[in-house]
Amino acid sequence: MLRTVLAGVVLSVSAVVGVDAAAVLPAGAASLESVGNPGRYVRHQDSLARLDPVSPVSAAQLKSDATFTIVNGLASPACYSFQARNGQFLRHRDWRLRIDTNTGDATFRADATFCAVDGALASYNYPGRRVRQRDFALWLDAVVDTPEFRADSAFRIVAPWAPRTTRNPVLPGLFADPHIAAFNGRYYLYPTTDGYASWSGTYYKAFSSADLVTWTDHGVILDHGPDVSWADNSAWAPAVAAANGRYYLYFSGGAAGGNTAKQLGVAVSGSPAGPFRDALGVPLVRSGQFSGGQAIDPMVFTDDDGRSYLYWGQGVARAVPLHADMVSFDPAQVRTITPAGYNEAPFVFKRNGVYYLMWSENDTRSEDYRVAYATGAGPLGPWTPRGVVLQKRLDAGIKGPGHHSVVRAPGTDTWYIAYHRFAVPAGDGTNRETAIDPMTFGADGSIRPVVPSP
Repeated sequence: MLRTVLAGVVLSVSAVVGVDAAAVLPAGAASLESVGNPGRYVRHQDSLARLDPVSPVSAAQLKSDATFTIVNGLASPACYSFQARNGQFLRHRDWRLRIDTNTGDATFRADATFCAVDGALASYNYPGRRVRQRDFALWLDAVVDTPEFRADSAFRIVAPWAPRTTRNPVLPGLFADPHIAAFNGRYYLYPTTDGYASWSGTYYKAFSSADLVTWTDHGVILDHGPDVSWADNSAWAPAVAAANGRYYLYFSGGAAGGNTAKQLGVAVSGSPAGPFRDALGVPLVRSGQFSGGQAIDPMVFTDDDGRSYLYWGQGVARAVPLHADMVSFDPAQVRTITPAGYNEAPFVFKRNGVYYLMWSENDTRSEDYRVAYATGAGPLGPWTPRGVVLQKRLDAGIKGPGHHSVVRAPGTDTWYIAYHRFAVPAGDGTNRETAIDPMTFGADGSIRPVVPSP
């Protein structure tokens, strides 16, 4: 049976070149067919990777084992990782290809990252080695410029044998803490790049969509390494607001020099797709500047009168009016607005004259991570608790849904909630994925419970 080649991508070997020359692969579900052995596909069996025949009459499990999701490289956004349907990742260990659970440490991330260099699947951490079949087992071998090696190392990306039938996750791969917004007729998602032990990622990406289904990856928009002098770790929970004809990215970061004390920063761009540059060169909110809580999870709400408010905090929720420049505020005006049950991720919006404060309860590593809300008469409260609106759904394998944001479809009263959850089926508190579901209201303005969808 002829399989559809996705984006015309054929992987083959020639010279060894650097990551800067890496080819672009189509993100999402796919299968990898051997060019030298047509009809055989990369699959996993007893955790080991190999080439086996797959056809329309093959068993469903074999088709599933021969289907991977091409995702953001765990070690580099310039490269790719391949996630099996069981949630594990293709990686090399002792030069043998296998699938394993992502531990999030630097060694695993590098072992599970491959660069499509000149069409070949090159190892990220051993760029002189390529994925190659030997007697239908898959190995990471040093490049030899022979016809046999080229044939054994050539693969094509084709349509998946087991297409995904669920609507979530909306982004392939591991992304958390999604901030969703609508700018200029498009939706934008700004998530934390996940899959790192201790959430130690350093960069942010932006994605956009016209329909909340098909998303365009705009690449890295801010990287703590080269772009932020005062932070070099813990790139967490970004949020973007528009004002003054520009776009402002608010973000959390661990202090430079390996110091994990969290601070808040703000970056600016002329486009919602970035890239962004650090607007101040120093933190907007310093670690320890306000007593209690941790300076993470910034969010900005702009009221109908054009005034914007900054919210943030883990353990303690704080809020303050921003100055018109969007990059400063009066510390004397900072208020504590912590509701009962609050842990982190404050989010504020307004509907029909009512202000809604939402937040996440419990720990993001717990399957009981969830979202609750309160209502108020103003952007600073006071707030009346209204209860939990998003929580786990074990019958669908959904655990730990939280750290959300909401967006209104422009010109309508249709609302959506974006949030992260443990990656299904094998995720945890550092292996999370992004989902979107409708959010509806009762006649009294209450938020109806959101049923998280697979």
